[in-house]
Amino acid sequence: MISSVTSHMAAVPGMVPSIPAASSSLRGVEYISYEAIEVSIEEPLGILWFFTKPDAQPSYTPTLLHSLNTLQAGLEDLLKRRENAGDASLRYVVGGSRVPGVFNLGGDLKLMTRLVRAQDKRALETYARACIDVLYNSFLDFNLPVITVALVQGDTLGGGFESALSCDVIVAEEGTKFGLPEVLFNLFPGMGAYSFLARRLDAGRAEKMILSGRLYDAAELHEMGIVDVLAKEGGGEDAVREYVSRNRRRFNAELSVYQTRRRVNPLEYRELLDVTQVWVEAALRLGDQDLRKMERLFNAQDKRIAKRPLE
Repeated sequence: MISSVTSHMAAVPGMVPSIPAASSSLRGVEYISYEAIEVSIEEPLGILWFFTKPDAQPSYTPTLLHSLNTLQAGLEDLLKRRENAGDASLRYVVGGSRVPGVFNLGGDLKLMTRLVRAQDKRALETYARACIDVLYNSFLDFNLPVITVALVQGDTLGGGFESALSCDVIVAEEGTKFGLPEVLFNLFPGMGAYSFLARRLDAGRAEKMILSGRLYDAAELHEMGIVDVLAKEGGGEDAVREYVSRNRRRFNAELSVYQTRRRVNPLEYRELLDVTQVWVEAALRLGDQDLRKMERLFNAQDKRIAKRPLE
């Protein structure tokens, strides 16, 4: 199920991002750039890499959601064209970030605060659905014979953590931090955290993580079984390559195991959609004090991003 983020956002003023120039094909192209992400193909290992651009906002803004949806929607056609041309198969889709020290900071808090203050229920529903569409496509491996990998080389919060959990494999560098801070402003992560964590762990531990609001070190999550590969600081990309190389001969088995995981512990789109409705209602109940906390958080995030070194 690949659905259009832009169509969901069309009814929300200011939420439709500009559309990047279309590419006829990624076949034979080593590098391509969307508005908020850059994509490259590593032929020998069959890896498609995509990274949030270093100058992009590393949170789930409409622009980033649109770029991800555009990439996802073209993957099936890309694989078919490469097969017809006799090119090497793409087996792994790896997502990361070029923003120094940040994988993803989660939801677009500035947008969310504005919509809550306006009590715009429809717009909040539209935004939430756009988020879960991208995550659910990743969870399903885009209904393609590929394995999804989250490459976490920087801190990941809220929806960023949820996006990593939607992947088959999580590779994280030592020292990176994961967290679900929504409880700090009286909300909860409504785009899949409970659903994904309850399946990777259990409901009790999922609730404990969500309600704690604390940061978890990558090493701690590795011990819990949430992070699959713990890489040395600065060695995340090499760790992915090593993982892919080590598993090349058993790719079919690995792919089948992840497909079986989804069959034994199924997650229906309706579940995610229902949870977003709970999230929307909860967001609309937030008071002014809660919203001021959200505003302080996104202001702090903006200052952090403004200090990043750009190449």
